[in-house]
Formats: sequence, structure tokens, C-alpha cells
Amino acid sequence: MQKQRLILGLILLLVAAAITVLVKMPMRLGLDLQGGSQLTIEAKPTKDIPKISEPELESIKKVIENRVNGLGVSEPLVQTMGNRQILVQLPGVSDPQEAEKVLGGTAQLDFREQKPDTEAALSAARQQNILAKGLLEGLKKSETKDPSAIKAAKENLQKSNLAIAESFTEPKITGKNLKTAQAESQQQSSGWDVTLRFDETGGKQFADLTKNLAGTKRGIGIFLDGDLLSSPTVDAQYKLTGISGGNAVINGNFTARDAETLAISLRGGALPVPVEIVENRTVGATLGQESIRSSIQAAIGGLTLVLIFMGVYYRVPGLVADVSLIIYTILSLAVFNLLGVTLTLPGIAGFILSIGMAVDANVLIFERTREELRAGKTLYRSVESGFSRAFSSILDGNLTTIIACVAMFWFGTGLVKGFAFTLGLGVVVSMFTALTCTRTFMLLLVLGFPELRKRPKLFCPNIAEPAA
Repeated sequence: MQKQRLILGLILLLVAAAITVLVKMPMRLGLDLQGGSQLTIEAKPTKDIPKISEPELESIKKVIENRVNGLGVSEPLVQTMGNRQILVQLPGVSDPQEAEKVLGGTAQLDFREQKPDTEAALSAARQQNILAKGLLEGLKKSETKDPSAIKAAKENLQKSNLAIAESFTEPKITGKNLKTAQAESQQQSSGWDVTLRFDETGGKQFADLTKNLAGTKRGIGIFLDGDLLSSPTVDAQYKLTGISGGNAVINGNFTARDAETLAISLRGGALPVPVEIVENRTVGATLGQESIRSSIQAAIGGLTLVLIFMGVYYRVPGLVADVSLIIYTILSLAVFNLLGVTLTLPGIAGFILSIGMAVDANVLIFERTREELRAGKTLYRSVESGFSRAFSSILDGNLTTIIACVAMFWFGTGLVKGFAFTLGLGVVVSMFTALTCTRTFMLLLVLGFPELRKRPKLFCPNIAEPAA
């Protein structure tokens, strides 16, 4: 009896902790429940890579995952589709254009040395570039969106980019030598910079590059995807040693958002081939709220019917099972929160299904208990035997379900993984509540209320009452 009271105290403490977790930590919801952005990205072949193979697609996926992690999105989904496309789901991201800017750029960063006597040509080319960008941006925002005018503006922009590139040598340093990139606010103005840190090789190359340009009018061309971001000159004081330490700053007078977007793209790495956003759509939260409401109604309705059935059919043990099921629900949701599980509709389906698995364990125990009572054993011995002899069946049934969940999680993708994880986790918690909570409550009732031992019909309706 003392042992059961101690276990009861631990169960109550566990339930209190679980309720605290549910109150303090809001449930994380997936794209289908809270809304967000969904992008389909397609890889484009190049002269060097004429066919997108599986390794290239996996490499693109890895870079995109790194960029998505930089966005700080909760439980994003990044998965390949077919031979050339990647699906990206970003729950809670309400600005798809920002996501497109981060994920769609190739992020090929390089540093180039300006050629001698190109100052005038570079200045003219940069002016043309600024005008071409402004014209293209205006055409895209206009109501007419004239395709021929947009095409011509793109061609002018490409020509100005080529003219700018002609003023510089081939890349001296590439993004492969970059260790990290951070957005930082400028101290003397309201603009933002992007600070870079190179590895040892890149730091040495950067020192050599700045040493060659120190004291001249020629600048360092900082290019991203072939577009010149800035071309700062190097002070004459670095003529002997160059800028050492492996640090550099991209000073483009960025906004805070643009600086952070660039830093995320650079930290995530460069894509091996160009990509194109072929679909960018926003999933509204209205549908998600309706799905949540329907799921909650289904869960409450299903749980209520199960509780009623257990109480009516199994009587006292059924009521005990009802209490255990409520505890199971609280503990499962708390575990989901602690492990950072993001609930999706399939995940909720897995959780509701695990409720049935939790009931199944109690049914096996109670049926075994009834068999022991019909065999003439006392109520206490029947309860003890019911739990011990049903254990192997419960273990086998739940173990096969867990194996199936592991297989689905291992080989499945996206929403299938969510279903498998919540179902498997729910089955594990259900074994705990059935074999610990239900057993403790039953033994406390039998040992603590002697009158119940004289009323076996409350446990098995078709058994004779003992003589008074």
C-alpha cells in the first residue's frame, strides 16, 4: 500500500509538471495549421553541369536547409520533388517575397581586383547599371507589366553587369573561403553593413589582395552572383602588410532586412547551380484555424465516446481507465511541447490514433482480470494477474506499432514523419499510463476500500456476489 501511495504521489507530481509545461509553452503548429509560405524551387542546368543529378539536387537541398535555418523558422519542411525541384514549407512566414529573396539567390560571393586605368569606364558602367535596375523595378511594379519592355530592361541590365565585370580581373577570393557573415549596424549612420570572416587561406588571400591595391585609386570588387555590391579602395597604410586578420566588411548602406538577408545567404553557402522560384504561395491561417477547430472537435468527441464506453462496459476499472486516459492526454501533449514537436494535421491524426492504442492496453488488462475472477481468484489476485499476464500481449502489440512508426519515420518524408512520430511517441506514453497509472489506481482502490472486494460485480458483471 505504501508503495502505491508513493507512485501515486510521483504521478500527481508528473501531471502537475505537464500542466505547467502546457500553460507556459505554446504548442508549435505546422504550415497546414498556422499558415505560412510554400515555395517550389527548380534547379537550372549550366554549361558545366548540363544535367541535374541526385548529388547536385541533394547539395542544393543542403544549402537551402542552411538558409532556412538562418531564417529561424520553426520546423520547416525541405524536400526534393522529382529530378529538379525542391519543396520548401515555412510555417509562420507571412512575407513570401523575403523568403524568396533568401532562398532564390545563388549566393556566389567573390572578390576581384580592379584593373588599372578603368576608373572612368567603371563609373559609367555603374551609372548605367543603376538606371537599368531602376527601370526594371519600375516596370515590374507597373500595372501594364509590358513583357517586351521588361525583356529589354533585363538585357540592358545584363550589358551593364558585363561592362562592370570587364573592369575587374578574375575572382581572387571566393565564398568557399568564408567562415561566417553577420549583419551589423553602422556606428556613424543608420545604415547596415555585412561583416565577413575568412578561413586561414582566405585571410591570406585577402591580405595579398589588399596589399596590391593599397594606396591606389583601384578598388576591391565585391560581387554576389555577378552583381557588384561595392568596390572599396584600400588605404595606403596597408601597403606593406595588407589587411590581415581575415576580416572584411561589405559596406553597401543596406537596410537591416537586406543586410540580414545577405548574411543568411552567405552563411548558408553558395548553390552549385542557379535556381528559379517556380511557385511562391501563401497558405492562409484561416484554413489552419478551421483545421485546428475540426481536429480539436474530433479529438474531444472521440475521447468522450471512449471514456463513456469504458465506464459503462468495464464499470469501476473503466472509470480508472478514463482517469488514466486523461493523464495520458496531458502527458503526451506536454512531451510534444518539450521535444519541440510541430503539430500538423497528420500529426494530430497520429495522436488521436494513439488514444485508441492506449485504450487497447486497458482492454487487454481488464479482460484478463475478468478471466481471473471467473476462475475463482480474489479481487486483489485477479488485478495483479490481469496486469502481469496481459503485459506480454501489450508489449508485443505496441512494439510492432513502434517498429512500423520507426520505418515510416525513417523512409517517409514531411507529413508522414509527423504522423509516425506522434503515433510512436503516443504509444510509448500509453504503455506508461496503462502499466503504471492504471495499475496504481486499481491497487489503491482494491486495498484501500475493503467494500469493493465484496462487490466483484463492479469489476465483472456476470460473476456471482459472495454470500453475506
